[in-house]
Amino acid sequence: MLARLHPLAISRIQNAMEYRLLGGSGLKVPELSLGTGTVGGGNEFFKAWGDTDVAEATRLVDICLEAGVNLFDTADVYSNGLSEEVLGKALAGKRDRALISTKASFRFGDGPNDMGSSRYHLHRSLEGSLRRLGTDYVDIYHLHGFDALTPIDEVQDTLNTSVREGKVRYIACSNFSGWQLMKSLAVADRYGWTRFVGHQVYYSLIGREYEWELMPLGLDQKVGALIWSPLGWGRLTGKIRRGKPLPEQSRLHKTAGAGPQVSDEHVYNVVDAIDAVAADTGKTVPQIALNWLLQRPTVSSVIIGARNEEQLRQNLGAAGWNLTPGQMAKLDKASAQPTVYPYWHQRNFPERNPPAV
Repeated sequence: MLARLHPLAISRIQNAMEYRLLGGSGLKVPELSLGTGTVGGGNEFFKAWGDTDVAEATRLVDICLEAGVNLFDTADVYSNGLSEEVLGKALAGKRDRALISTKASFRFGDGPNDMGSSRYHLHRSLEGSLRRLGTDYVDIYHLHGFDALTPIDEVQDTLNTSVREGKVRYIACSNFSGWQLMKSLAVADRYGWTRFVGHQVYYSLIGREYEWELMPLGLDQKVGALIWSPLGWGRLTGKIRRGKPLPEQSRLHKTAGAGPQVSDEHVYNVVDAIDAVAADTGKTVPQIALNWLLQRPTVSSVIIGARNEEQLRQNLGAAGWNLTPGQMAKLDKASAQPTVYPYWHQRNFPERNPPAV
């Protein structure tokens, strides 16, 4: 039998969960959502993230729904489609209570057209995702990355058609640069097509490049941020500290080269600051790192991952409270990064280029 949270605890978490509009849309999403990169373990890369099976995924989904977390994020390439399959089974009988986000564009097959954002590939990818998820529509459909070879008109027209057909409710992108996102929005606006309302981005206390251009763009164009890898690719779990070896169970052993690059010294400095805030608040390192993100502009939802129930419950504890302005300032200072051109130049003229944060 599924072990459930105590009713009083459930009520408190649900009351604490905030729902935010996704960009300029009317869709409300929970401030925390569950990512399913840890589900399936269909290849060596994703096994380093996790290999949650259907039974455990069902348990995690139920805990999330009880806590007010109703958005679940996946992608066709996660474990070669197995993540979508497992999530679909875990949501069986609960589809009307859930929002599903999935993605396409990365290679999914060996053929010359089994990648990118062409009309051919996106239609095939969407049909495959719907089949694996066991649903006839997805709530948020992302382009997993920018396709520089396919005309943007073709891409946006294809996405607009999927919305008009009822197979997709809202569209979003992921890992776009500023000009790529702005040009896509401009094309959609030119023809009156559905526009991106979300951008799934990497953003963390040890990776703040999102603030340079994409955050101001999100504010200006009403594109909400959905944050992936909010714990810095596993570096802000509280287990990585100065003078200590890498934990035996860490995705960094096999995937560090594929994720954001950051110096060990910068990580240690940020963790030192988090530890100081933890001593004041009684919260854990991950909870503080997640809560910092929840207070940043444009953030609609922070996507948390969990190998097991214990990690999930801890991450859910990031909601329902706020760091003080002083604590935010301490973390801001410790995590500040040198900016590249033209951003450092623009910051010399704040009267004409006010910072987004």
